Amino acid sequence: MDVRERDVPKTDEVTAERISAARRRKSVVREYAEAIAIAILLALVIRTLIIQAFTIPSGSMMDTLLVGDYILVNKFLYGPELPLTDHRLPSFRHPARGDIIVFKYPQDEKRDFIKRIIGTPGDTVQVRGDQVFVNGTALVEPYVRRLDGAFDRAQPTYCGYAYACEPTVVPSDSYFVMGDNRNNSQDSRYWGFVRKDKIKGKAFLIYWSWDSDRHWLRWWRLARYIP
Repeated sequence: MDVRERDVPKTDEVTAERISAARRRKSVVREYAEAIAIAILLALVIRTLIIQAFTIPSGSMMDTLLVGDYILVNKFLYGPELPLTDHRLPSFRHPARGDIIVFKYPQDEKRDFIKRIIGTPGDTVQVRGDQVFVNGTALVEPYVRRLDGAFDRAQPTYCGYAYACEPTVVPSDSYFVMGDNRNNSQDSRYWGFVRKDKIKGKAFLIYWSWDSDRHWLRWWRLARYIP
């Protein structure tokens, strides 16, 4: 019986092929690892310095913002805080009256609050009944949710708050903030002013909104710009 010689790969060739395959596998793993690391780094940079997402947990900003709204906050506008330092990047502009801001709650900085700026540094703010005066002029506030309750319209001079019952000057580098749902908002009327360095950014977009009571998506609120 004829016996034919079979082609048997040489040991050196087999070893080289195995090394090449291992290198290819390492190269693929390295590429994925680098891509994931870059993506995580970019996400951290964006979240820390540019845009951060928040959820609205309470009704203090109704009807502008509802419980279950998911919003984006522009942190770059006012100059973001650099991590692990007390320094901030240059801002494009200062916070202005009417801006809806997210900030560290002065009485517990681990919590984030969201309110609307009413008074800026140097402004004189006064609250009388359901009317707010800034520098002696009554504010026109179409965004305010007015309900019967804490404010008694029959007594336009009523004020039972810790701040701004009398003309109150907003300190430098600080802001007087209030919720749009005035009858259901813990704000500067109760605990005072928000320092500029405690402001995280300006809310600018509702990107998702979920009604947990009815278990449905508020599709008409998606991609809604917050002025």
